[in-house]
Amino acid sequence: MEPYQQVVTQNCTPTITIRLAQTSDIDALSNLIEPFVEQGRLLPRTYDELEELLPNCFVAVLDDGQIVGCAALEIYSKKLAEVRSLAVASRMQGMGVGKMLVNACVDLASEKNVLEVMAITSSEEFFKSCGFDFMLPQKKKALFIQTRDL
Repeated sequence: MEPYQQVVTQNCTPTITIRLAQTSDIDALSNLIEPFVEQGRLLPRTYDELEELLPNCFVAVLDDGQIVGCAALEIYSKKLAEVRSLAVASRMQGMGVGKMLVNACVDLASEKNVLEVMAITSSEEFFKSCGFDFMLPQKKKALFIQTRDL
């Protein structure tokens, strides 16, 4: 007869902290976005480009210090900003990390009195779940033209 075993399943949702990125995070950010660049979902970023994003870049960090997500707010003017370089480690997707990062960017835009925040994405349902839409209340839409192949 085998000994009795009890398996206890607990809610194992990790604690995630959202904070502003630091210079020491750049290598981890580069590694995090690399798979998304390879998939064609994000544009490649050089070390210098990542460094430029730091003042308005947020990271999602686990208790052990591992960076599992990032997003940056590119502020173009008092009227317009863009959520850029949103990436969440595949093992952490579906756990609310992306939404926390987008909310941090939107909150920062609000703090800086930026009127509108946009996102250019191939994941429209995700951004809709964060409150984004194709049209602003004043019936304004964003239109694009591509000037070169990627």
